Amino acid sequence: MALLTRVLRSLGGEEALERLARLRGSDLTSVLLALMRRRASELSGPDVLRQYRSDRFVAPAAVPFGVLRAAEDRLLDALPSSFEVLGLAPVVPLGTCSAVAETDQNNVLTTIRGTEVAADTTNALALEAAVRRQASGEDVRLAAVQRVVRAQLFEGAGRFAHFTLFAAVSAGRDRGSLAFERQHFQEHVEFLREACGDVEVRVTVLDPRFEVVRGDLPADPSRRTGYYKGLCYKVFRDGVEIGDGGFVDWTQRLTGNRKERLLITGLGVDRLATL
Repeated sequence: MALLTRVLRSLGGEEALERLARLRGSDLTSVLLALMRRRASELSGPDVLRQYRSDRFVAPAAVPFGVLRAAEDRLLDALPSSFEVLGLAPVVPLGTCSAVAETDQNNVLTTIRGTEVAADTTNALALEAAVRRQASGEDVRLAAVQRVVRAQLFEGAGRFAHFTLFAAVSAGRDRGSLAFERQHFQEHVEFLREACGDVEVRVTVLDPRFEVVRGDLPADPSRRTGYYKGLCYKVFRDGVEIGDGGFVDWTQRLTGNRKERLLITGLGVDRLATL
């Protein structure tokens, strides 16, 4: 905040930010495009190379491509035929993470054209699932493999500014007695076991009614719940966390229909590949 305050002071104070925020989307885009064009015109080849050497967002993946590809193929081969695999765009609408999944906007890479670079594949799949649910009313099962970018700083091995995520989502309507939840949770767990081998799924029950959904899977009472509703889980292999998932209200938020249900699962392919 101190940095922002200093910059705004040099531009005439907080009012400068307020004026920009009040611009229509297309007007703001025009201003930002002109600004970036001017800044880019002042760069030389050595300037670009210098940034490439130091910018964590643009460095190649630390995991060899062949190793990553093998892990991706293993996940896709194990996916039930009821799931449709999508080739997702590298960007999603502005606010996909902050407005729907309640993630801080500073943790995503925002573009100047009213979009943001994909930070979580499950968010993008939720958008498509909501569109399909409104069109057909049938249960929707979608999956994708996508390279994503996250802006927050991480420390430790296996943590990268960009990495590959495998995601699967199941969307449908509340059928009563947690029928939707029990059916699709079982499908996701069976897939995880088929795809990842000897994995442990640890479940956090957020609503006592969901004990029947958890079944005999081990409980994880220490889990920070985040944005999940009812039940969530983490996936471990060889003691290393490789993914997580649970029930979320994203399709409810997107469609305005409280009867909508959504289960998401995400796996870090880079981390899985290194195992």
